[in-house]
Amino acid sequence: MADEHGQQGRGSTSAGFRVLWVAIKREPWIFTVSTLGSVLFGALTVADAWVLGWSTDHVVLPAFETGEVGADMLLAVLGLFLGVAILRAVGIVARRLGAGVMQYRMQAHTRRAVTRQYLTLPMEWHQRHPTGQLLSNANSDVEAAWGPIAPLPMAVGTVAMMVIAIVQMLLADVVLALVGLTIFPVVIAVNVAYQRLAQGWMTRAQQLRAEVSEIAHESFDGAMVVKTLGREPEETERFGSRARELRDVNIKAGRIRAAFDPTLAALPNIGVLVVLAVGVSRVLSGATDAGAVVTVAYLLTIVSFPIRSIGWLLGEFPRSVVGYRRVRGVLDATGEMPYGDRTAAAPAGARGASLAVEGLAYSYEPGRRLLDGVDLAVAPGRTVAVVGATASGKSTLTMLLSRLVDPDAGRILLDGTDLRDLARGELAEAVASVPQTPFLFDDTVRGNVTLGADVTDDEVWAALRAAQADGFVAALAHGLDTRLGERGTSLSGGQRQRISLARALVRRPRLLVLDDATSAVDPEVEARILAALRDETGAGPTLVVVAYRKATIALADQVVHLQGGRIVDRGTHAELLRRSPSYAHLVNAYETEHDETHDDQGVNA
Repeated sequence: MADEHGQQGRGSTSAGFRVLWVAIKREPWIFTVSTLGSVLFGALTVADAWVLGWSTDHVVLPAFETGEVGADMLLAVLGLFLGVAILRAVGIVARRLGAGVMQYRMQAHTRRAVTRQYLTLPMEWHQRHPTGQLLSNANSDVEAAWGPIAPLPMAVGTVAMMVIAIVQMLLADVVLALVGLTIFPVVIAVNVAYQRLAQGWMTRAQQLRAEVSEIAHESFDGAMVVKTLGREPEETERFGSRARELRDVNIKAGRIRAAFDPTLAALPNIGVLVVLAVGVSRVLSGATDAGAVVTVAYLLTIVSFPIRSIGWLLGEFPRSVVGYRRVRGVLDATGEMPYGDRTAAAPAGARGASLAVEGLAYSYEPGRRLLDGVDLAVAPGRTVAVVGATASGKSTLTMLLSRLVDPDAGRILLDGTDLRDLARGELAEAVASVPQTPFLFDDTVRGNVTLGADVTDDEVWAALRAAQADGFVAALAHGLDTRLGERGTSLSGGQRQRISLARALVRRPRLLVLDDATSAVDPEVEARILAALRDETGAGPTLVVVAYRKATIALADQVVHLQGGRIVDRGTHAELLRRSPSYAHLVNAYETEHDETHDDQGVNA
């Protein structure tokens, strides 16, 4: 493990500087202001040493010889120290303010870029990445990536301070300066060792933060399942084991940092002691004077500050590099879903769209096709029901019809135009999909239906009526202004499905895809919903409905039986019942189970 971590740590210093260069190129003016403030602070800190040396030679030593100090000299010393302190304070303010603004601006910019990328990447990419990891990428990884910005201006400014200090040390006494500067190779070696030791543990810690976030997110989303089945201890242990591992990794990384920081702080102090020892000997031999020794010793303590600030900067590099690489993994991800530039114009005299599916194939894993060779044609305004057993590919077909994913082979045509050739906005206006599990935001009824679209309240109510949701919405305390809570917790499952359906209908799509979107709705209400959507004149939307209930299926103009990713039969519901035993067994089995469930609920009630 140590060798692996050492390998990972190599090159983290250069990689860390490359990350910082990205920030400097984006915010050059803020970086310049904060760096100039840091340089001012460093120069005035070095000036303190000159004031101290001058005071020693012109005030302190003469006072020992004469036994008195002139008022004018005291005022001069006071003025020098006060002026230096005020200018140094100005430098500190500019340095810290600039570093803070630069850091937070980079974090905000990167979070926006990551979020935009999430919205750009197709569903198949999201299906491969857990939500907890995405949250970690947009939060803790972004913070880690730009963590070194805070000490960056200080480190750059103090490099200037160190150069000025070294020059002044050499001017004061070359021998003492060379003795003190021998600590620099040791400091460099300590920094290199730290980078190599810490990088692997920092990498693992960032990964574990994502895993902890993922488990927590799953547990919160599945709170009802966890509590219903009494799995709280198991979920607690699942979360606890990862949290404990994260704790242990952080402790190991902390131990390395705990050894690094005091070592770095001690080295300059050791150098000061050596300089004082050599300096006393040189003063006694007459090779130098006391003021030079004080100046060099004080300058060496000043040099220790740049060394520490550079150490703080380098100490942030391992975590920064890991975080930045994880963020770049998102920003550099491929698989963007390209759009064309065609307009989904409605055919003359009809709002419903014609749908044609030709040779459709799709697989989640190479070599294992879930859909293969699917062909389907639906006339404008007609309704087709898709019936099939679990894992036959029904939901995948609905995802392809609404272009949440693109097929591996074949094409889907809307009024003769491939969905991939439609412009981004045109596709959203022409096609709407309602999933089996609805998602409602912690917003009002109006906000959940419109999702920010420019829609009037009359249009919202019309969509609610079509979805048979206007009755219970009108009975809510504040009507359309009633907040539904996170994920619509204040509503029943059927009510959430109807709000989700109204959200699709308010956009007046020409192709409406329902993935068992009324499964939690009473059968009579479901029949009224589908009857309202069906229009014999073809003026309503074209409907593709994944269904199980006989009453729902019977309303369709055409039924396709999906089995093993292929359409094995098609026709009306009555025709399939007569000629397809597997179809009849499937729909009758569901109907029997559905009736028994309702009977049990009636007895228990």
